[in-house]
Amino acid sequence: MDSLSILLSVFDFFLIVAIIGSAWQALKENSDLFRAITLFITFGLLMAVAWARLGAVDVALAEAAIGSGLTGALLLSALSKLREAKLREAKLREAKLTEPEPKKLHSSLNDE
Repeated sequence: MDSLSILLSVFDFFLIVAIIGSAWQALKENSDLFRAITLFITFGLLMAVAWARLGAVDVALAEAAIGSGLTGALLLSALSKLREAKLREAKLREAKLTEPEPKKLHSSLNDE
């Protein structure tokens, strides 16, 4: 074996470890959705590199463009909309709690 094939074998090994590690980190119980999305994007880019190493350049380009790029952008957009909705809901709930009670029209109406 020449030094280039040894180097490529080492690269392939670390690529496999990185793919499995990013998939594991993205799928495990995670409360931080932004971190999970960035790990998903990382996984897609690593898969694109793996497809390119296997000689399937067309699949690698599709994975990078659709799998990581478009899907990642849509997930990040959905996350920002979710955070905005939660913020609006919290403000609405806070406004309801601090709203003054309505005043009674006339105290003699309640005495009867």
